[in-house]
Amino acid sequence: MFVVITGGGRTGAQLAVQLLDQNYQIRLIEHRRELLTRLHHELPTEVIFEGQPTDPAVLRQAGVEKANVLVACTNDDASNLVICYLARTLFKVNRTIARVNNPRNAWLFDERFFVDEKITQADVMAHLIQEEMSMGDMMTLLKLRRGRYSLVEEKVPAGAKAIGVPLKDLGLPDECVIAAIIRDGHVTLPRGNSTLKEFDEVLAITDEDGARQLAALLAPPVYPVK
Repeated sequence: MFVVITGGGRTGAQLAVQLLDQNYQIRLIEHRRELLTRLHHELPTEVIFEGQPTDPAVLRQAGVEKANVLVACTNDDASNLVICYLARTLFKVNRTIARVNNPRNAWLFDERFFVDEKITQADVMAHLIQEEMSMGDMMTLLKLRRGRYSLVEEKVPAGAKAIGVPLKDLGLPDECVIAAIIRDGHVTLPRGNSTLKEFDEVLAITDEDGARQLAALLAPPVYPVK
């Protein structure tokens, strides 16, 4: 996959490093001299393109017309909107992702400027806090389908409601699928009649609502205070 990143600040640079480690083809566009010096120490020279990312000529030089995804993560919201607009209207990029620096500007990042996905740090933090508070000890291992689904893991504590109940009778929604059970260090693929035991580790693919229901079934019992 070919990804063009505009903006070589800490976010853009770290994103480029991670995608390169996953064998993506990357181009990063940056115009600030002080950042270019650092970038040349962190990234291969052929990845870096010097120039103003809102300039169509610079985008074309970086090969944006061949990109599968464009990521606009400069520190200026207006620039990020312009970059997404140019990427779609001039270069027919299939997918655009934009960073929102000021949450008050988030309402602008929509189909009018051809922004497919927007990332607001405040929203990300709030979602993570809500997820951690609602899921208890459940751990999210991987996000799937643009975050709609997750691969989650949780150990079955003593006294959990799900112990001994066939999986088909747990009442889980269709969007919550038990993918594997790890018991005594061995992975088993569950069936409808499979049951959970204390200290099993459960791997499930689920949406947010399904994760909450699964977390409730795997929660330790709450005893009344005397």
